[in-house]
Amino acid sequence: MLKSLFSAFLMYSRIPMPKVEWKEENRRYSLCFFSMIGAVTGGLFLLWRLLCIKLGFNSLLYGAVSVLIPIIVTGGIHIDGFCDVIDAKSSYGDREKRLEIMKDSHIGAFAVLNLCMYMIVQTALFAQVNNRKTAVIVALGFVLSRSMSGFSAVTFKSAKTEGSLQSFVKSAHKKITVSVTAVSALLCFCGMILTDRFSGIVSTVTALCVMLYYRKFSYKTFGGITGDLCGWFLQVCEISVLASAVVSDSLREVLMR
Repeated sequence: MLKSLFSAFLMYSRIPMPKVEWKEENRRYSLCFFSMIGAVTGGLFLLWRLLCIKLGFNSLLYGAVSVLIPIIVTGGIHIDGFCDVIDAKSSYGDREKRLEIMKDSHIGAFAVLNLCMYMIVQTALFAQVNNRKTAVIVALGFVLSRSMSGFSAVTFKSAKTEGSLQSFVKSAHKKITVSVTAVSALLCFCGMILTDRFSGIVSTVTALCVMLYYRKFSYKTFGGITGDLCGWFLQVCEISVLASAVVSDSLREVLMR
């Protein structure tokens, strides 16, 4: 279990961990611990918010550093997948061509443009997280996105028989991984709704809709999922939960006037 935990953090974060041998038995439960990286990210986001309140930092600095926190924790591994998927999708090539593009380590113009837009919007949305309940929902979104990504990794059809994702999926104990990731996602749903019923329900429904779209998009465009697509989904899910929490909170304030 500990070796699976270390493998998950070594692969999907830049948090220092003891080195473990890269073999299947050490990755059997790694996807079960994937959501813990989201818990670390969410916790750091909440601590940063408290620091901003104490020191009186403005909303722009608050939003900008909030964007950087998950990048610092993960090393940008999921953003890399996001960019690869954008490049592949923008090529309008056939399925094989798109899969080949995702393997290319270079980044294209469409990926750069989409990433810039993503970070600008994300910074603006973080700057609008004005109350504790919304912040908690956003923090839980980091855990939820990884729980759902881990669940999809072992339940959705794979587009390839090799790659970084397959190195974790093939060695995973499927029943335990499905159970743990499903329970983790369910706890996030409950936590969001208990924190704020309206914003929690909106964010939960949004996350589920994003996952359904992710499955349809992956199957139609690539014939299944890959590690890059899991990263793409995680980024889209996180910003969607963030947007849902911010917009629903603002909408409620307008309706209560």
